[in-house]
Amino acid sequence: MKSYYDKLDNKIKEYFNILEPDFPNWLDDYINTKEMLKQKYTSLSCGTIYSDLFKSTFFYSNLDHSIAVALIVWHFTHDKKQTLAGLFHDISTPCFKHCIDFLNGDYMNQESIEDLTTDVIKNSKEIMTLLKRDKIDLTEVDNYHIYPIADNDSPKLAADRLECFFSNGLITYEIIDIEKVKEIYNDLEIQKNEDNQIELGFKTKKIARELVKYNNMLSTIYHEDKTRYSMQFIADIIKLLNKDNLIKISDLYNLKESEVIEIILKSKYKDVFNKWLKAKKVNVSKTEPKGVYYVHHPAKIRYINPLYNGVRISNACKIAKKMIDKNLSYDMTNYVYLDFSLE
Repeated sequence: MKSYYDKLDNKIKEYFNILEPDFPNWLDDYINTKEMLKQKYTSLSCGTIYSDLFKSTFFYSNLDHSIAVALIVWHFTHDKKQTLAGLFHDISTPCFKHCIDFLNGDYMNQESIEDLTTDVIKNSKEIMTLLKRDKIDLTEVDNYHIYPIADNDSPKLAADRLECFFSNGLITYEIIDIEKVKEIYNDLEIQKNEDNQIELGFKTKKIARELVKYNNMLSTIYHEDKTRYSMQFIADIIKLLNKDNLIKISDLYNLKESEVIEIILKSKYKDVFNKWLKAKKVNVSKTEPKGVYYVHHPAKIRYINPLYNGVRISNACKIAKKMIDKNLSYDMTNYVYLDFSLE
C-alpha cells in the first residue's frame, strides 16, 4: 500500500525534496495515521480557495503543510521529537482552519484552534503506539511552541512561518518559483537571536531582504479586505448552521471541507454562499453600508522580520525596515461587503 507521500503531486514532491533531499522514512508511519490523514481534506488557505475572489486553484492541504514543517525541522535539527512536534502542530485543525478562530472571536491572534492538540494525540491509539515504540513521551511532541526551530513568536522566523511563506508563495499564489525557494532555503542556518535563543537566520542580507519583500506580498493577501471578509463570512455561515441544528461545531473536526460545503449548499444559505463563491471582487466603504452583510474589523498581520547574521534585518537594512513598516500600516478600517444579507 502506497504511503500518502508517495501519492503526492509532483510539484509538491519537488518542493519537499528541497526542504529535505533525504526523506526520513521513519516519519511515514506517523503521517499515515488516521488523525494526520484527516488533515488532507482541509485547505491551508482557510477555505478562501473555493471563491473566485482568489486566483488560486491548487489545493494545498493542511497535511501537506504539516509534513513540510516536519521536513524543515528535521533538516535543521535531525531530532525526532522536534520533528514530530512540527508534524503534529495542526493535528487538531478543523475545517476551514483559521476561519474557526474568527468564529471564536480570535481573529487577531488566530490560535484558538490549537487547544485540542494534546487530546487528539492522546486519544489516537495509532499515534500513542508509535510513540511508545519510539520511546517518546506525549509531552515531548504535543506542543511545538517549546522548540524554537519549529515555532516562535512573530515576527521571528521558524519552520511553521517559513513553510507558509514557501507553499503560499510557490504553490498557492505563485509569486516565487522553485529556484527562489532553493536560494532562500539554502541561505538559512541556525543562529542566536537578541534573546540568546536559537532561530533560523540568513547569511546574506540581500536574501533576507527578499524574504521580507515577498512575504509582505503574501501578508497583504492574508489580511486584505477580501480575505477578512471571506474568513468572517465562512465563520458566520457555520455559526448560523449550528444555530439551525444543521451542523455541530464538533463536526468541523470530523467532516471534510467538501462535506461541510455540501451541507451549506443544501441549506437556506445556498444562494448567498454561491454569490460568495462566484464573486470577482468585494465592495468597500468608509461608512456603514445598510441592508447588507458586512465585515468591519482588523485581522492578524502575519509578517516576518528575520535574522541576518544574528541581527534583525529591520535593524541591518533600511529598505527592509521600510517594507515592514508599510506592511504594518495596512489600512483595515473599511467596511467590506457583497450585495446580500444574511438575515
